Formats: sequence, C-alpha cells, structure tokens
Amino acid sequence: MKYNKLGKTDIKVSELGFGAWSIALDWWGKKIEEDEAKRMLKKAYDLGINFFETGDMYGKGKSERLIGEVFKDMRDEVVISTKYGYDFSEVEQIGHSELPQRFDEDFTRKALRDSLERLQTDHLDMYGLHNPKLKHIRDDSIFNVLDSFIEDESINTYQVALGPAIGWTQEGLEAMERPNVSAVQTVYNILEQTPGNELMRKAEEKDVGILVRVPEASGILTGKVKADTKIDEKDHRSVRKGEWIKASLQKVEQLRPIAERNGLTITELAMKFIMTKKGFASVFPTVVSEEEIVNYVEMTKGEYVSASDMKEIEELYNTWPSYELKATPQAN
Repeated sequence: MKYNKLGKTDIKVSELGFGAWSIALDWWGKKIEEDEAKRMLKKAYDLGINFFETGDMYGKGKSERLIGEVFKDMRDEVVISTKYGYDFSEVEQIGHSELPQRFDEDFTRKALRDSLERLQTDHLDMYGLHNPKLKHIRDDSIFNVLDSFIEDESINTYQVALGPAIGWTQEGLEAMERPNVSAVQTVYNILEQTPGNELMRKAEEKDVGILVRVPEASGILTGKVKADTKIDEKDHRSVRKGEWIKASLQKVEQLRPIAERNGLTITELAMKFIMTKKGFASVFPTVVSEEEIVNYVEMTKGEYVSASDMKEIEELYNTWPSYELKATPQAN
C-alpha cells in the first residue's frame, strides 16, 4: 500500500481509503450487519488501509459508532475523518432526498462533541463540511469555528466534501482558497472527469488533497451494472438513468483496448487512472464485503498508468459529450 501526504498536513493516508457510509446504509443494494461491518473494517486495516472516512448522518451515527468500537484501542494507528452539516435529530431519513443543513456555531460544536463520543476518541485527524453550498463556503464564521477546533486540538485539519451528486465546481475551487482546508472530496472516475480534472489542477497548486468517491461510476466500471440491470428504488444508484447507463457502457468499450494491452481489467484501469493523477490523495470505492476490499487492495499494487496512455484517455474523454453538473444557483 502506498501512502500519500494529505494536502498541506503531515498526515499520511493510504491511497485506498475506506468510505464507511456503506456499512451503515443499505444504499448499495445490500444491508450489512454489524458483525460483518466490523470484520470489513478490520480486514481493511490488516491489508494496509489506514484512512477511514465517514459522516455523522450515515445511519444517524451508526457508521461512526462502528469505527469507534473497532479502533478504540488502536487510535494512533488509523486516520479518522468524519463530516457534519445535516440536522438528522428529528427527521426520518427516507430515500435519498437531502436533509436540513446547519453549519451555525452551536450546531457545529454539538456535532463535533457527538462525533467524538461515538468514535470514542478525543480528537479527529480530519473534520469536514458535508455537502456545503456556496453561501457556506463564503461564510467566514463557519471556518472560524473550525479553526478554533484546530487551535484546541480537537481536530488536526478539515475538508470540504462536495455534493450531493456530481458538480459543485465553484464550491470546490473557492474552498481551496481557505488556508486550513487540506482536502476536497468529489465524485470522480474515468467516465466522469468533470469537474474533477479542474479541481485536481487547483489542488496541486494549493497543496490540497483530492479525495475521490464513486470511482466505479456507480457499478458501471466493475461490471455490476449492465444494460439490463434493474436497480431498486432504494438503491442510491437509482438516480442513474437508462440512457446514462447505455452511453457509459459504450464508453467502457472504447477504453477496453487500453486496459487489455496493459493486462488490466476495466476496473483496474479505472482505479489506477485515478491514482496516477496529480493532486490525488485517496480514493474510496464503495465496498460491501471483505472480498471486495481484498480485490481493491490488489489493484494498488504494480505500475500506474503510463503518460502516453493517460494522454490517450484524456483525448478520448474530450470526444465525449458534456453532462449536467450540480451547482449552487448563484454559482451558475
């Protein structure tokens, strides 16, 4: 396993991280029982993954609690990141619609206290804003509170996690202007490189680490989703339309010759493509079993993608039609 410096910090994170939302929500076609979730966390650690990224809203604290139980006696050996911003205290989480957001000081301080308690620790390696909008990125008062957490050593640094869905370009670019933002998290994969490519360039300039989620393009790049796949409405991937799936599968076929001449599967090419990018810090594939963790760890071994192949992928990507990006209305 390779370890990358997390932006402008001294924190070293495994290039393959563990995105822990899947162990608390059945949003990927599988409900993971707590015993299996704990085995998955331990397996990831045993295979060299030291970076565990979650959020307080995942299962209303369940994901944080599981991480806390597994790593309470080995806190110094893992990097723990969580994020806040959704007030789920009196709201039932139905479907995938956004919950009410809050980033005011009182809410922020309580959210941190609650996360620390669930994680059974007195500090976080990284805290984060969960899907902030442009008004939040421009609100100095929010970042003043986060800076105070760094000063009292409750947290080491903080990130901005962009979302929901793909986009939020301006939010990401402006977030990187904040001096203590060490990471920006975004949807990015070989099929959906916008706005990730622009964010990666800015990240390299500002010494910020890009954290990648949805590297498998919702299952297209793993072969789990095919043209005739029926996705349950409870599944997070149900937002993907049939036309998108069909077009994405055609793009995969255009990429296949590059993968095959390098002796790689499409999944391996997609993962190594991300890890080759400058500005990249860690990637969180969606995993729902120990076997998947093992498979992804194997993909971190060996060579990355050559400069000539990266150029070919870039040229191919530039021939594909653009797609809609989410954004705060005033950022359009």
